[in-house]
Amino acid sequence: MDIFKGIDFNDSFVLGWSSNEAGITFNVEASIWPESPHYQKPKPNEYTCYRKCEIQFTNFTSYSGLSKQSTVNPTKDLDGSLDYGNIDILIKTNNGFQVVGEFGHLNIVNGKVQLKFYT
Repeated sequence: MDIFKGIDFNDSFVLGWSSNEAGITFNVEASIWPESPHYQKPKPNEYTCYRKCEIQFTNFTSYSGLSKQSTVNPTKDLDGSLDYGNIDILIKTNNGFQVVGEFGHLNIVNGKVQLKFYT
């Protein structure tokens, strides 16, 4: 998907997620590379650009396979921050989207996806 060009999900970290009948939102610290329009010069202690963002799925017919955040154990990093691993798969399918990670094996029927950056 073009909106994710230059984003390495294997090096990005899921910080949390929420869902309801209107939408699913993943909070992510994204690993961004120069081919992305969202790329910025990395901070001195980073080997690539990391920026916090949201991946939002809306206007879907239904979804299944998403765990409640309270049932998934986060990983505690050396600096004390918590994350829920990486996004292993994020693809558009014939009938929606598939998103796989520590949060579950999410299947979304229909809908659209948006990417919003905050840092």
